[in-house]
Amino acid sequence: MTKRQRNQETRAGCCHHIQSAMIEELQGANISHTKFLFMGFPEIYKYRRLLFLPFFLSYVLVVVGNSLLVFVIRNTESLHSPMYILVSALAVVDIIVPTAIIPAMLLGFLFDLNEISLTGCLTQMFVTHFFSSVESTILLAMALDRFVAICKPLHYTEIMNSSMFLKVLLFTLIRSSTIMFALVALAAPLSFCESNVIHHCYCDHMALVSLACDSISKNNAMGLVVIICFVGIDISVIFFSYVKILHVVLGAAAGEDRWKAFHTCGTHLMVMMCFYFVGSITFLSRNLNIPIPVDVNTFLGVMYIVFPASVNPIIYGVRTKEIRNALLRMFKTNIIPL
Repeated sequence: MTKRQRNQETRAGCCHHIQSAMIEELQGANISHTKFLFMGFPEIYKYRRLLFLPFFLSYVLVVVGNSLLVFVIRNTESLHSPMYILVSALAVVDIIVPTAIIPAMLLGFLFDLNEISLTGCLTQMFVTHFFSSVESTILLAMALDRFVAICKPLHYTEIMNSSMFLKVLLFTLIRSSTIMFALVALAAPLSFCESNVIHHCYCDHMALVSLACDSISKNNAMGLVVIICFVGIDISVIFFSYVKILHVVLGAAAGEDRWKAFHTCGTHLMVMMCFYFVGSITFLSRNLNIPIPVDVNTFLGVMYIVFPASVNPIIYGVRTKEIRNALLRMFKTNIIPL
């Protein structure tokens, strides 16, 4: 074999090697995971079975507390007013959202059933984020209801009527479904060609999107839209409503009544702020590259759903005189005067 022939063979071999490498690279780029594994609390993963009990008890508390609240309101005719219908709707949402994630979490803790399909992940993502956004709108409607009742009492029945409820319902469905469908629609076509391990206990938007090997600039932008629509707008209106309520009540009430009004409004605001603040952190931590430990971020992501659902039956149920008295009457217990 001549030197020229050897050089030609060498070049041919090199070209074949490069071509093979390019084909492998392209094939690798076209591979997209269709199944994912949850790795919630990776730093304490070996103790995951111990996590079953607190989350199980929390879920039982959520379901029992909110179901009882819905039952009392539904079966007490005097509670069929706009405010209590909104409280009942809030209780229903507080059952749906934890049910979408906690039973699967518990199975993962006990039996290592941590796998989920991409379709299942996207479905869970939509349900969780959709109903969380519905909860935000309900809290907004409750704040506006109290604002009208206290600041414009003579016009309450005129404003808070069935027509207004229909408008609120349509606004909730259109806003929540449009934004959350867009959120999921942007995540669905992404290629997940690297890790398929989701460092969370459920399919949070950014926890899934951060695994993509495509550009996620549109997903990040959509995440900011969600925060602006459901935190920036809703919490501003809620805060303004409660400030006006406090201004009116504190100006008219005296002594103990002032303290009760301040305590009630303050408690409502603290629970709402917790819901919005923790939700914003978990939603934006990956979006803005905020350095939060994975276990802490996972815990906040779960508490964002579980904590409000656990305390809302107390804040809007037990601590509300009318609901408390209705509950006591159902159990034929003497009502202790306040």
